[in-house]
Amino acid sequence: MKAQPPRTPEQPDASPVNRFRRADDPEWHWLENRDDPEVAAFLEAANAEFDRWFTPLEGLVERLYHGHLARRELAVHGLRTPLDHYTYWSETPAEADYPVWWRHPNGKPDRAAPFLDLEARAADHDFLELGDMALSPDERWLAWTEDTSGDELFDLFLKALPDGRVVRLLEGIGPELTWAEDNATLLFTRYDATQRPESVWRLPLAEGVAGTPTLVLREEDPEFWLGLGKTRSREWLVLESASKDTSECHLIPARAPATPPRCFRPRESGVELALDHRPGHFYLLHNRGATHFCLDVIEEARLERSADADAWQPLVPHRDNDTLEGVDAFAWGLVLTERDHDEAQVRLRVLELDAEHGVTRDERLPLPETPCSLALGDAPHFDARCLRLREESFVLPVSWIEHDLDSGERTLIKQQPIHGDLRPEQLACERLWATAHDGERIPVSVVMRADLVGHPLPTLLYGYGAYGEVLDPWFSVARLELLARGAAFAVAHVRGGGDRGEPWYLAGKLEHKANSFRDFLAARECLVEHGISDGERIAAYGASAGGLLVGASLNLDPEAFCAAVLDVPFVDVLRTMENPDLPLTTAEYTEWGNPDEPDARKRIRAYSPLDNLVKAPYPTLFLQGSWHDTRVPYWEPAKLYARLTELDSARGPLLLRTDMAAGHGGASGRFKAWHDGARQDAFILWALGVENREA
Repeated sequence: MKAQPPRTPEQPDASPVNRFRRADDPEWHWLENRDDPEVAAFLEAANAEFDRWFTPLEGLVERLYHGHLARRELAVHGLRTPLDHYTYWSETPAEADYPVWWRHPNGKPDRAAPFLDLEARAADHDFLELGDMALSPDERWLAWTEDTSGDELFDLFLKALPDGRVVRLLEGIGPELTWAEDNATLLFTRYDATQRPESVWRLPLAEGVAGTPTLVLREEDPEFWLGLGKTRSREWLVLESASKDTSECHLIPARAPATPPRCFRPRESGVELALDHRPGHFYLLHNRGATHFCLDVIEEARLERSADADAWQPLVPHRDNDTLEGVDAFAWGLVLTERDHDEAQVRLRVLELDAEHGVTRDERLPLPETPCSLALGDAPHFDARCLRLREESFVLPVSWIEHDLDSGERTLIKQQPIHGDLRPEQLACERLWATAHDGERIPVSVVMRADLVGHPLPTLLYGYGAYGEVLDPWFSVARLELLARGAAFAVAHVRGGGDRGEPWYLAGKLEHKANSFRDFLAARECLVEHGISDGERIAAYGASAGGLLVGASLNLDPEAFCAAVLDVPFVDVLRTMENPDLPLTTAEYTEWGNPDEPDARKRIRAYSPLDNLVKAPYPTLFLQGSWHDTRVPYWEPAKLYARLTELDSARGPLLLRTDMAAGHGGASGRFKAWHDGARQDAFILWALGVENREA
């Protein structure tokens, strides 16, 4: 099926590409000059062309948008979380874009009071993103960071709770915040010129009055960035310095924040680690000599020997078929996050420990179904024996479970409500296994209406495949609009992601990156072979590094898909990686390679989407960019649009839309974000040939 453009009321004589073409710059590199007024003019012209083309679909956009709103609970009440003195939660009114945060003294719900109204703070801005919120340990002070442009530069604010005056303390810092346990010291990060969090600073606060920030730690290596944290025991501040494949931790006593940071274990190239603490012991999750990670323990009294690998005792050994992904320490023991390689399934494992550090309990928590997502929720109390779990799948709305470790009882405390004519129980989910070019088995998840199982359906195939990120199943209210109209939604769990553990990630990065693209195409073929999908009506979707996945796949097989959405796509890989002055570039060398090395340059050049365009029957494309995006600059989708348009060989329209008021994550307000999603869904339904079907 060839996607045909809808009729438009007018067709201008010259497209933006023809009007703004520069003969001396066939690569369209001039678009990188943000200060050139012609750049914004070109993007606005492309937006106008987009709007003209989309006019016949606007009715569908509105139906999808309002159908989405009708299916979800618009007034959202967050889970209540008790801390030492107060219970906290958020409420988002039905008509609001942003939440209001509330609290009441523990046990006194009648004394509830709001303390942070993000809807009010967003009133004067086109964009608002909350970076971090941090309560002082005595719960008297609230600090937070917010970004009002989308460029991921944050300002720091402070107020006395519940209704003190808001004070702006700092501008242009990183998002992360951590209080020391003295109630008078706040730690934050600063960026370097490439927007890398390169330093940690200590800010003294005396009854809300800020002193002079003091440098705590600076990371000189441009491939590393700094992060902040605190152990759940509240005994230690943890400063992590990490690259994509190497990390080290620095410790500061949380009650003595002026103490110089102590390097817990010097970095070793290729060794990643994470640290947690229980009084008397430290726990080190690492991959030193253990590709899939293991867990070691050392007595706190031997902290001076923490850099000596021989001082550590193994607690959870390396295993061939599981990756150990995380450790959370409690007074009674540990919760481990593990991933089964064969099933591509995450699990939570409880280890209870006695006073001599012997294991008295070792069990996995139950799964609601497979495949599914399972994660440990907020657990601020170190001695908590009721764990909050977050569960969801493609057919299970987000659910919060309280799991009692003593009785084993599971209590549903909240589930995302779903309204409308398509209920979760009317959906069916399948896990397929595609065969890749080299014989590897690739997980492919697909969800559809149960009454349509057995019929080849128009299908949207989604993928990401980078940084070891995992695409565990997630429930989507907006997706119901597609499913109700008879489309299927599929996810290709390609190599480069972490869906089958650490080996899966390593097999799709650097010299193995091409596996990701071939896996994506293999997933497409698998859907057809199993009778799930109509081979003439499969669209692809990728965002950010997922845009690279889809873009490179289209170059390999331009006729594999009838359409594709590339949202803030990373498609100018070689040129971006050649520019160390751009945000994130140097930190990405261990993911993609350093093009200063001839082999790496050749490898990147071989798959970078913009460097491999040919005159071929590309599908119709929806390209989305954001003017304030510092991760994937607006010019990457803009260049792809211009150069593909010049090739003049696509099977359908090439559309570019640039959000001039947003950053990498798109719109910050939920209603605008949902409307933007409805626009993309309208394009997908049109391309799949089902735009006239009603839900």
